[in-house]
Amino acid sequence: MADILTNSKARHDYHILETFEAGIVLHGTEVKALRAGKGQIADAFARVENDEVFLHNAHIDEYAQGNRQNHQPKASRKLLLHKTEIRKLFGLAAVKGNALFPLSFYWKNGRVKVALAVGKGKVEFDKRDDLRKRESDRELKRATMHLKKGK
Repeated sequence: MADILTNSKARHDYHILETFEAGIVLHGTEVKALRAGKGQIADAFARVENDEVFLHNAHIDEYAQGNRQNHQPKASRKLLLHKTEIRKLFGLAAVKGNALFPLSFYWKNGRVKVALAVGKGKVEFDKRDDLRKRESDRELKRATMHLKKGK
């Protein structure tokens, strides 16, 4: 599983409650642009509409060699999930404070898949706490590495 695009802000801004794997409906030029790694999903979000899930605000650059049949960069894209998964997503996303967003796009068996997450927004205190914890883990790792080299 090679990541095509990742949402680096997601784990910083949200507590991840649950993740899902979804297919995505793409045009040919969108797939070619993704193969080139051209796009960003940092501001993207998903929404359940009429028992279907759509990805909004995901930017996939226009394909350079495309013609007038090229795709719209910020078009809404349908996500492919089973009905039971859609119902579960709808229930989780309906809770106040929860958000539905993509974590990454990746290849699986020659097809583009989306790692979709349900998360609860972090407050500023949680973000600082996470940074503090990460820094202390880093210092602990440095200290153990230093002790191992000293032997």
